[in-house]
Amino acid sequence: MTDTVNIELLARLQPLMSLGSDGLRELLPRCRTFMAARGSDPFRATDLDRQVVYLVRGQLLVTLPDGTSRVLVGGLDLAAAPLARGGRVPAMSKAITDVLLLALEEDTLDIVLTWTQLAVPTANAQGGSDSTDWRMMSGMFAVDNLTIGAFASLPPAHIQALLAKFVRVPAKRGETIIKQGDPGDYYYLIESGRCKVSRLVAGSRMQLAELKEGNAFGEEALVADTVRNATVIMETDGMLLRLAKQDFNELLRAPLLQKVAGDEATRRVAAGATWIDVRFPAEYRSDGYPGAINIPLDDIRQASAALDMAKEYIVYCQTGRRSSAAAFLLSQRGFNAVLLDGGMRAYAGAMESVR
Repeated sequence: MTDTVNIELLARLQPLMSLGSDGLRELLPRCRTFMAARGSDPFRATDLDRQVVYLVRGQLLVTLPDGTSRVLVGGLDLAAAPLARGGRVPAMSKAITDVLLLALEEDTLDIVLTWTQLAVPTANAQGGSDSTDWRMMSGMFAVDNLTIGAFASLPPAHIQALLAKFVRVPAKRGETIIKQGDPGDYYYLIESGRCKVSRLVAGSRMQLAELKEGNAFGEEALVADTVRNATVIMETDGMLLRLAKQDFNELLRAPLLQKVAGDEATRRVAAGATWIDVRFPAEYRSDGYPGAINIPLDDIRQASAALDMAKEYIVYCQTGRRSSAAAFLLSQRGFNAVLLDGGMRAYAGAMESVR
């Protein structure tokens, strides 16, 4: 990345200028620049498929699809619009001087723009007068979250409905938000403040994690339809965004949690996918699928760091209950993870035939 490209430059480009400084700061690492020598046609020398391209510096003669020609100068108003977008590039171009161009993946930009336009401040679901400006939630709206995280699989039509369902809940330092053993009822996002996550194991309390602004919690019990497996306590005063179980299931869980039948799962494994067994080690040793990785559900958050983002994972357990929570957690972190529908119980006969 050249020093020429900074937040101030991005703020002069269309339609990036509609994003706030936080959004531009997130996009900056996704931008790449390349030089084209005087006399060359930069759009014939570089692969710019699915890229949005801008002229940053220098002078460029372009011939547009309608046959008209113009000279663009980097940094001036005419150069603020993309030179290439949606696979459409100038019919011809010639660098009058050495030029510097900036390229950004079109899908990434489109996702960020979609969320930014829909994430206007919304009144909470109870009709309260205070509201959340989602555009200020830099953690939740990080580019990675929108392009590969939980919200990446959310249909655009669901975005505004989802945001409108969240309820803002003030929380005090020391307050218990969820308690181990209680039924799952809400999904939470942290708008401000910090929480500590702990679990009672053999009579001793074990600290598991510290959560901060933009982090989510409470999804495991909702996805698996079981009780809370940990306790979350506020470490500071803060503001939480709470989503009821039914709304979570309809608007977030359903689009994100992908299922495959046993025969399709076996075909994918034969093609290179990997089984993940989320049961306890003793269960896995008893009848785990050949070639499977054993990552118990309790360890899936920490162990995911060692998994390959480029691989596909088929997640399973005995009935599909534990594996549904694990598949959701992996998908939420950007992994290509799908659930064996019905678990081992539903596919026992077919799996015996392929051992």
